[in-house]
Amino acid sequence: EVQLQASGGGLVQAGGSLRLSCAASGINIGDLAIGWFRQAPGKAREEVSYIGGSTTLYSDSVKGRFTVFSDNANNMAYLQMSSLKPEDTGIYYCAGPVSAIIGGTYFGMKYWGEGTLVTVSS
Repeated sequence: EVQLQASGGGLVQAGGSLRLSCAASGINIGDLAIGWFRQAPGKAREEVSYIGGSTTLYSDSVKGRFTVFSDNANNMAYLQMSSLKPEDTGIYYCAGPVSAIIGGTYFGMKYWGEGTLVTVSS
């Protein structure tokens, strides 16, 4: 059974940093294109970042502040978030496999982990 689990959320002040982790089991994360998503209170879920092999992508709202990377040896993916803003607040999820990206929307994810809450205070 394939499982993904996001963790590492918490409360941080604006300008601070957090690193989110996505642990994979039942599959080699190096074989899985991973998407990071977030959902703010009262808003629709949005794509944040993608990592597939050596390709990484970021939404315009996080570009230059967030970095996605993976540690295949430990079957983990990470989202390093810096210069956090209150508008980064939300529940963050990792999911995969991302089989297509069209117009910035990710498609194909069969596996979703439980989210982790990030709260950025002003």
